[in-house]
Amino acid sequence: MRIAIHAFDGMTMFHLSTPLAVFGEVTRSGLAEWETAVFSDDGQPVRTAEGLLIADISGPEVADEADLLIFPSWPTDLPPAEQPLVDMVAAAHGRGATIAGLCLGTFPVAHSGLLDGRTAVTHWLKSDALASQAPNVQVRPAALYIDHGDVLTSAGTASALDACLHLVRTSLGAEVATAVARRLVIAPHRDGGQAQYIERPLDDGAAAEGPIGAAMDWALHHLEEPLTIEALAEQVQMSPRNFSRRFREYAGVSPAKWILARRLDEARRLLETTELPIREVAQACGFASPVTFRQNFVTAYGTTPTAYRHHFSDVEATRMSG
Repeated sequence: MRIAIHAFDGMTMFHLSTPLAVFGEVTRSGLAEWETAVFSDDGQPVRTAEGLLIADISGPEVADEADLLIFPSWPTDLPPAEQPLVDMVAAAHGRGATIAGLCLGTFPVAHSGLLDGRTAVTHWLKSDALASQAPNVQVRPAALYIDHGDVLTSAGTASALDACLHLVRTSLGAEVATAVARRLVIAPHRDGGQAQYIERPLDDGAAAEGPIGAAMDWALHHLEEPLTIEALAEQVQMSPRNFSRRFREYAGVSPAKWILARRLDEARRLLETTELPIREVAQACGFASPVTFRQNFVTAYGTTPTAYRHHFSDVEATRMSG
């Protein structure tokens, strides 16, 4: 397997080193002969965001024979890919190479047109920008990575590890991928998607004005209650029908969807900062039962409340470090 990895001035060492570490481990461990080459657009050295100079670098011609062409990142100002790079991607794809865009590296892949009519993912902070720059691409912010066989994209930063291990798995099998993961001391497969890492929205309605804002504020302080549309409308002396219409105009979603999102926000906070049993977390957030809570949590974040607490709990982290 010949792998060409694109580099540019200002990229972080983490983004560049991730595919090098994963694919290099395949060769170092004697599991397969995979050759990796780092290249820049003009074949000149690049300086990373950390100030390190990468001098041993190839020119774009290495992509001509690559079986796997990887864009591990992209400049944060998200410039359009220049035509030579677009042509390179098209040529590599045309002769059967796999194209991978990791983190912001999804952008140059999208600029090439290979993702038109397909789903893709990038770092959640830039999902809206991707949707704006590539309107023909169906952006899926919650995924860790999306593999179409010939084209793969991954979510932000560390999800590149998951995507690279996935490429090892599809090429060499699960046993080899697991062996590589063990050598790197990382999980061979992570539950859930990028959604569990997305920050809780600051625009939760608490600062909203008018009757809709008042209803939102009241709801935030009564999440443990049923919170029907009728109950919310009554708080601001509106008819349920008028309240529902006005709410959609203001929030862009139905009252039920907004309330569910706020319940899940509070559940994440409690899972991160308390040791409350899952049943009590469900009750405190207004879910009818632990089962209902779990179903909604898994649907939203792709992982269970228990697994989420294990990864993000401040309490558990303090206990482990104590």
